[in-house]
Amino acid sequence: MKNLLRLEQGALFLLGVLAFGELDYAWWVFFALILTPDVSMLGYALNPKVGAFTYNLAHHKGTAVLVYLLGVSLSSTPWQLAGIILFAHSALDRVFGYGLKYADSFQNTHLGRVGRGDLL
Repeated sequence: MKNLLRLEQGALFLLGVLAFGELDYAWWVFFALILTPDVSMLGYALNPKVGAFTYNLAHHKGTAVLVYLLGVSLSSTPWQLAGIILFAHSALDRVFGYGLKYADSFQNTHLGRVGRGDLL
């Protein structure tokens, strides 16, 4: 099952790549921005509850879709780009077994505990 879920998330990552290809940006922009959602981990500098909130906000695919749709409704390619990056990054994280965080610990995710080998 975990391989099937990883394949699903890989397909969603490819969807993000295809969506990016529809925008008028150079490909280096995609590679330069793909890790920017991880800035949301800075919330953990305050405490695990704030960290989980900021991380989950930036890594939730619903957030990504809303940001993208805002860009479509405003005809704003920067907002569309932000939504695509959030979406693709979140899917890629799931491929590697990183899920949304619980407020008690960074390692405790909806896919299992990070570092135990039983993720996804």
